[in-house]
Formats: sequence, C-alpha cells, structure tokens
Amino acid sequence: MASHFSLSSVSLLTLLSLLLTATASPDTASTVIGATYSASTAATYPTPPTPERVASAVSSLGLSSLRLDVSDPGLVRAFLYSNTTLLLTIPNALVPPLAANRSNAMRWLYAHVVPFFPRTKIAAISVGNDVLESTPEFSQFLLPAIQNVHLALLDLGIRKISVSTTFSFVNVVTTPFPPSAAQFQDAPLETVIRPLLQFLRDTNSSFFINVYPYNLYRLRSEIPIGFPLFQEHPFSFRDDMTTGVRYRNLFDMMVDAVISAMAVAGHENIPLIVTETGWPSSSTDPREVDANPVYAELYIKGLLGHLRSGRGTPLRKEGVPLVYIYELIDKQVRQGRNWGILFPNMTKKYKSVDYSSGSDSVLGGFGFLKMVVGQFLVFAFLLRGNAAISLL
Repeated sequence: MASHFSLSSVSLLTLLSLLLTATASPDTASTVIGATYSASTAATYPTPPTPERVASAVSSLGLSSLRLDVSDPGLVRAFLYSNTTLLLTIPNALVPPLAANRSNAMRWLYAHVVPFFPRTKIAAISVGNDVLESTPEFSQFLLPAIQNVHLALLDLGIRKISVSTTFSFVNVVTTPFPPSAAQFQDAPLETVIRPLLQFLRDTNSSFFINVYPYNLYRLRSEIPIGFPLFQEHPFSFRDDMTTGVRYRNLFDMMVDAVISAMAVAGHENIPLIVTETGWPSSSTDPREVDANPVYAELYIKGLLGHLRSGRGTPLRKEGVPLVYIYELIDKQVRQGRNWGILFPNMTKKYKSVDYSSGSDSVLGGFGFLKMVVGQFLVFAFLLRGNAAISLL
C-alpha cells in the first residue's frame, strides 16, 4: 500500500509540475493594463487634481502604465522613481514645427523627457493623437515629425523610448468585419500609414490605435449588446468565413481587423498597442441608453478578464502587449459622456474591478492552477498510509 502511494504520489507531483511549467510558459499572452489621463478632463475641474494625487491614484489602482494625452512636466515629475511606465503625447499643434526642424524636437525633449528619464519610466512618445481626423492638414508633416523626435532621442543617447503616433480605428480602417477583409483607408495609406509602418519596423516600435467597441456598436445596429460586452452567450459570436475564425467579442474583432490591415500593407508583425478603449458610464444624450454604469463595468471586467486569460486574439495569439483604459477620472461637467474609472473625488467607480496587470484569472491563470495543486497535495497527504491514490 505504501509503495503504491509513493509511486502514485511521484506521478501526481510530476504531472502537476509539468502543468505548472506549461502554465508559466513565456509563450502565454500577457497584457499590461494602463489608463489615459486626459488634460481636457482635468480642465473641467475648478482645481485639477495635483500631479501627486494623480500618481497616488494610479498606484492605488494597481495600474502599470499611464498615458498622458498632454505631457505636463509636473505630471511626469510626479512619477519619479515609481514603477509606473508613461506614454507621453506631443500635441497635434506641434507636428508642423517638429517636422520642420529637429532642434524643435530637441527643445521639447529637453522640457519633457531629459529632466526625468530614466528616473521616470518613459516608455514611448506619441507624436500627435488622431491627427488624420482632428487636424488632417497636418498629415503630410506627421512622419517627418516622428522621425525628428526619434533622431533627437538618439542624439541624446536615449534608445529605450520608442516613437509613434496614435490613430482612431473608425477613421483609418475600412471595415471591421470580417476582419480578414479589413484594409486601411486609401487616402492615408500611401502617404502616411505605409511609410509609418516601415519606420515602426525599422525602429522596433508599435502601432498605436484607439479601439472603442462602444462606438462601433452604436454605428452597427445589427451587433447584439452582449458581443461588445464580452458576454459569451450561445449565439453571441461572428464567424469570419475566409479564415474560419470564430469571434466571441467585438474587441478581438477590431484588433484583428487592424492586424489584417497591416498585413495587407505589408507589415503584419508590427506590435499593436491599444491607446484608448472604454465604455461610457453616462451620457446626457437620451438616445445613448447603453451608456450606463452597469454596461461600463461589464465591459471593463470583461476586457480585463479576457486580457488576463492568455488567449490573445485569433490572429495574434501572443495578445496585445499594452491596453490603456479611457479614462482615469470623470469630467466635472454636466454635458457629454463620462468614461472615468474614478469619480471626480478620485474614489473608485467600480468597487470590484482589479486593474492590476497580473495574469491570474478564473479561466486560466497561474493562481487558479496553484490552488488546484494545493488541494491535490493536501488530499494526497491526508490519505497517506490509509489509501492508494490513482490517477484516472
């Protein structure tokens, strides 16, 4: 009996060890979770939150990264010696002067990067945000501006900060479904996007894009509400008949549409970072009944659970490396939409949501498997000497 137990125990422990090793494999998708802090939102406050209070809120939420859509040096300073990485943004208005002269890029870096890096973990810089839509007259200056910022960083001996720009999904992708048919719109493709993708490949940088399933859901009335909210109902899916891929949420479908569009443009392996995504918890437009806190919490919980599951997307199994939730705090106005995960008083809007970037999840996380292993071991040693354990 004892020898039977010993052999079976060794077999059990060996099997569980292999399972743990497989679960902890570096091939498992891992996504860093961040949030966007919007200067336009901060401007709605009579007295905006201090940089120190913002940094404290980010830390208490467990967020690993913060995207600044306007890179206030005071905010960058507030993250000195913290573990939070920053994605800085250069305003659209500065794109033409940056394109005209590298010295302008150097001046911006001396004000926003040099005094803080590497004590502040600045990971990337976005030159402009949705330039093609908000300031299309600047599109011809976009790539030269990006190149000048990159070269200015090299002149300073800084090689660990990548440079890109941010696009909006609905403004650059022709069709979201099927994802295999997606392409970039013709107008910006040849003049901006294709040469940008070549630059991103050459500099090992990422393609930044804002992905809002909420906005696409509102544009496409045939989409059932469960699909963008990660509710895996029996009929809540869409099949791409070209690739044979089944999509069970709108976020994956939109991400894969961007990946397909990059592939058509000749650059399918460029890393993709989602710089904005979220769901509004309120809207003053009475027609936006789906902008409510229940759906907003469902979206954020579903998104975070999906990102932590390690499944990636059908076309990119390694997943999206970094996703920023829009946005950190609510606006302090009575008009428009509110997207914040914090109320204006900086308290959590969704009490049960965990924003940390850990990989533990109910569906497939390492922590869940550790719990199962622990239960097996306790059960095995309780029965030691009394019964044989057999693996079925």
